[in-house]
Amino acid sequence: MKAPRFKGWFAKLPSLNQPQRRQVLDALHPAAGLDQVVALITEVRAAGRCCPRCGNECCYRHGFANDLQRYRCCACGRTFNDLTGTPLARLRLKGKWLAYSQVLLDSLPVRKAADRVGVHRNTAFRWRHRFLQWVKLDRPAALNGIVEADETFLLESQKGSRTLDRPPRRHGGRAAKRGISSELDCILVARDREGRTIDAVTGRGALTAAQLERDLLPNLHRQALLVSDSHAAYRAFARKHRIAHHKVNLRAGMRARRLGNLAIHVQNVNAYHQRFKSWLQGFRGVASRYLPNYLGWLWALDGERVTSPEQLLSIAIRVINR
Repeated sequence: MKAPRFKGWFAKLPSLNQPQRRQVLDALHPAAGLDQVVALITEVRAAGRCCPRCGNECCYRHGFANDLQRYRCCACGRTFNDLTGTPLARLRLKGKWLAYSQVLLDSLPVRKAADRVGVHRNTAFRWRHRFLQWVKLDRPAALNGIVEADETFLLESQKGSRTLDRPPRRHGGRAAKRGISSELDCILVARDREGRTIDAVTGRGALTAAQLERDLLPNLHRQALLVSDSHAAYRAFARKHRIAHHKVNLRAGMRARRLGNLAIHVQNVNAYHQRFKSWLQGFRGVASRYLPNYLGWLWALDGERVTSPEQLLSIAIRVINR
């Protein structure tokens, strides 16, 4: 619309009645949401914009497509936009992304999320894991001081899979074997007294020292004091890498003890386990292959580390602390 025609249309707005004004606002709301998302994407990606193929920072504008500015690399000639190479590339309905980010902050299940945002439930599920793909990587570089480590277990789930490698269970079911077995997913959580948390799905069955080397050692400060239960894997891991280690024997009823002026216990990490399992119940079971995404989701919500949809969307398209 050209400027004179727009001025004439704009001058008539005060003469609209209430239903007409509401209709105009409803029509403009998606466009306003789209403009807000596009501005946020441009702001977040402007600082580190470079060619996704060769990494060259020298590029120039090369038209628009799908509401985003496109660029052409001066070195290799590839064209790209600010979402190329991110988990949100090629997703549509950008005007609803901030509303969906708020849905993630509210921890709504798939169908309720789809109804609130106005998308299909399959779209809501796909968006959930695309939005969380980089959010789960927003973790502290290292755990310092007293670091509590403990593992918890969930019954493995192949929810949504078209083929099963075992007989199907009814209503979730139970493990066929008693105790810790290959039917359980092992989730390792390490947490220092400042609240910094590292977690990982180590595999099926009991925790091993090799899994601790892979998932805990890269994020554990060498001067940290590792506190765990009496599991032999922690003792072997600490001895091999010369890490200070103290344990509490939970089976013997020892939940805490004193070491000088230090409190030796794993109650912080066990409380985190409980919060995770209680929060997970709202989704009525999740597939084992998506557990890392849900662990990252809870980490973003725990302690109100992510408090706004704009902040969550920024992390979804730009990894921080990496």
